[in-house]
Amino acid sequence: MSQPAGVLAPGDPIQAAPDSQEPWSFRNHRITPLARFEIRARVLSAERYRFDRPAELSPVDLALGWGPMSDSQVLAAFSIEQRDRWYFWRAARMPIAEREVISHSANMHMIPATEGIARRLKAARVGQVVHLEGQLVRADGKDGWHWVSSLSRTDTGDGSCEVIWVESAEVTDRSPDM
Repeated sequence: MSQPAGVLAPGDPIQAAPDSQEPWSFRNHRITPLARFEIRARVLSAERYRFDRPAELSPVDLALGWGPMSDSQVLAAFSIEQRDRWYFWRAARMPIAEREVISHSANMHMIPATEGIARRLKAARVGQVVHLEGQLVRADGKDGWHWVSSLSRTDTGDGSCEVIWVESAEVTDRSPDM
């Protein structure tokens, strides 16, 4: 989806202590809340998953950008893709500092709380703006498998993705203040 130049999602993600640290069960997994989380961001890439182990919980990952990484003029310099639950970017000429790219974009694993939220997340397209509310979580399977959300927006590499229990999802073509 084509968007005009200018920042579409100016605010940083909001993270706070969880309302409760009480875990719950979901699809044969124990879900433990780590932090409340809210984000308004531009979809940089979306990838569906059906057959990997995490797909039991998370049918889609969204690579999201906020601040300068939600601006079409900045994004025009980047090639962005996702594969194997990772988000990759490259640019022949960096329009902003690498630390800004790292702190204003991330791959996020979506665990939809309801089927309606799952449908909205799966329908999200590159260029759209999403507003998500929920919790950063740890998921533990009965087979010993686990997945733990990052709690930082500046980390990189293995373990740097957010694992979000999505309780609310809005997908629009533009930020509401535009």
